[in-house]
Amino acid sequence: MQRIKAAKPNWWNEFCRFYQQFGAAGQGGYTPQEDREVTSQQIYLAETQILRDLASQESCVIIGRSGFHIFRNHPYAMRIFFIADRKARVKRVMEKFALDEDAASMRIDKVDEARDTYTQTVAGVSRYDARNYDFVFNVTQFPTDLVAQFLADNIRKKYPFIVK
Repeated sequence: MQRIKAAKPNWWNEFCRFYQQFGAAGQGGYTPQEDREVTSQQIYLAETQILRDLASQESCVIIGRSGFHIFRNHPYAMRIFFIADRKARVKRVMEKFALDEDAASMRIDKVDEARDTYTQTVAGVSRYDARNYDFVFNVTQFPTDLVAQFLADNIRKKYPFIVK
């Protein structure tokens, strides 16, 4: 699946092209020529259709995009939220983006606020509410491969008829 990043200048045009691949534009979909003001709700509705279409075709992993809300009633959805302590998050952002501690901390705050505002707007709930998820993992002290293995094992146990 194509990645969509809000920081990329032409991300909306790329998103629309991706959306059109699923035939959505011919069924009342949104195209960038219609309007320059794009709302979070329009993005959410387009993403919802894309994600549901994708999930109807094959097993998939949706990271972010309020997937926990979009698939809240799907019988085979497993909604997972990863958390980490502030110090570990700052360190990771510093390393990933070559930032100092203050810049990394500000970036985390800005992204967290934007994500929660988006989720509040489209889903009407906080993304931090643990009741939205089947699992909430604090991954601060665990290597990524161990967390991935744990999840894969448990998903296979819960859905042996889907995941091989």
